[in-house]
Amino acid sequence: MTWDETPGTAVVTGASSGIGAEYARRLAGRGWDLVLVARRAERLAALADRLRGEAGAAVETVEADLARSADLARVAERVAAPDVALLVNNAGINGYGPFPEVDAALLTKVVDVNVVAPTVLTRAAVPGMLARGRGAVVNVASLLAFAGSLPPGPLPQRAVYGGTKGYVVTFTRTLAAELAGTPVRLQVVCPGLTATEFHLGTGERPVPGEQRVHEDGGMPVADVVTASLAALATGEVVCVPGLEDAEAVARLAAAELGLRDGAGDSLAPRYRATAEAAAEAETDG
Repeated sequence: MTWDETPGTAVVTGASSGIGAEYARRLAGRGWDLVLVARRAERLAALADRLRGEAGAAVETVEADLARSADLARVAERVAAPDVALLVNNAGINGYGPFPEVDAALLTKVVDVNVVAPTVLTRAAVPGMLARGRGAVVNVASLLAFAGSLPPGPLPQRAVYGGTKGYVVTFTRTLAAELAGTPVRLQVVCPGLTATEFHLGTGERPVPGEQRVHEDGGMPVADVVTASLAALATGEVVCVPGLEDAEAVARLAAAELGLRDGAGDSLAPRYRATAEAAAEAETDG
């Protein structure tokens, strides 16, 4: 049985707005039952009521802050339940700002939400999915995962956020290779700027009020989720919703393989030459 042959229960984190809410709407329309996880209970309740009425979906809501270990443990327990066939790790916060100035506690929270939570929840989900012979995990990253050397302006100041999304990309790709040949699918979706409320705060606290869209604009959330679900159906591990060149990911893999040539036991000549020149200068001095 494939992961989507018969809809089961999908767990969506960060479901109270933006990309997460769109996954919830789309999956409900396809007959999935839902477990919606987020910090904003009122928004979750409103979305759940709407999906029950519009799609007839069975919807559970879980108010949780995934930066808190007790909340994460509760969600992990639900993710490990036998009805769960799809996990969407969408929750994320940005912690944008100059690295020397951003509050250290906020940066810790960025790592907890963006790295620890998807790792723990994926670990909770995968063993049962393997045992049942079906399942999929979608991890939402960002194109900023590939923007490490680019300076801020117009990109945000993002050292920790970019690092966490780089982890999500590598984690997903590596786990997908580990699970190749099994019935469990892995995907990392890497949107660029998306029309959500993500840039209206750093993530220290939830964005208050009704759902809004930041003034920066970006790709509609419906297009991001359309790309993700289409890529999941075809087994595409790295999904970049706006990328027309489908071979770009293959070229990235080839470049990485080139870097792996440095795994030998011989020092690269340029480093040896520099060291020898420094030693010679010390001797002359």
